[in-house]
Amino acid sequence: MFKFPDWSRKTAILLFWLILWHGLSLLVHNQILLVGPLDALKAWSVQIASPDFWRALWFSFGRISLGFFMAFLAGLLTGALAFRNPFVGEFLAPAIQLMKSVPVASFVILALIWTGSRNLSIFISFIVVYPVIHVNTLAGLSHADKKLLEMAQVFRIPLWRQAASIYRISLYPYLESALRTALGMGFKSGIAAEVIGVPDGSIGEGLYMAKIYLSTAELFAWTFTIIIISTLFEKGFLLILKKLAGKGVVVRSEEERG
Repeated sequence: MFKFPDWSRKTAILLFWLILWHGLSLLVHNQILLVGPLDALKAWSVQIASPDFWRALWFSFGRISLGFFMAFLAGLLTGALAFRNPFVGEFLAPAIQLMKSVPVASFVILALIWTGSRNLSIFISFIVVYPVIHVNTLAGLSHADKKLLEMAQVFRIPLWRQAASIYRISLYPYLESALRTALGMGFKSGIAAEVIGVPDGSIGEGLYMAKIYLSTAELFAWTFTIIIISTLFEKGFLLILKKLAGKGVVVRSEEERG
């Protein structure tokens, strides 16, 4: 039986949705309610020719990425500490639950009072990403292979080597799953915070102005931009993580290392 290659199936699926989108825009026949893909693409091509577009892109991407990296490193650290000392996990549990439960809009308003709008997306992306990384780091370390850990203790393998060869392998699937969720959430919440705070020269300001002027084409164009940079950042970061995780588990005895 003939099997279509992956690229052709994906292309056909994409074309189906584009045609459906175009058909709906023709049916609605209202540029304010819904523009077609060609109009959105035209608006996007106009945007990328403007220096203000690239400044806004760098402004938002830089701050959201910074918040994400801070949350990633903090989540790894506190997750590892909570694994080594359960009291740390109990101590942090109320704060983690608070970050997971309180609406982003509440944090946005507080951040506007504390830091102003310019660094708002850093704070919000951190608040959204950190609990996901912390919880999954703790879960990944807790599911390390007990038999390998017992063998490592028998052969007196140093803790740093256990972390590099055993815990690393058990942690990777949990981190990968967490990042697939956290990366998208970080970008979406960061941009949403900018739409509320409207810092000058940001993607959020561009979205807000598109709403003010009822420019649906520009709104779609900015949305394209967010999807593209979020996807590229996710793919790149996951690729780096995969390279760092490596393959295989190597545990050697004192005699073999000697």
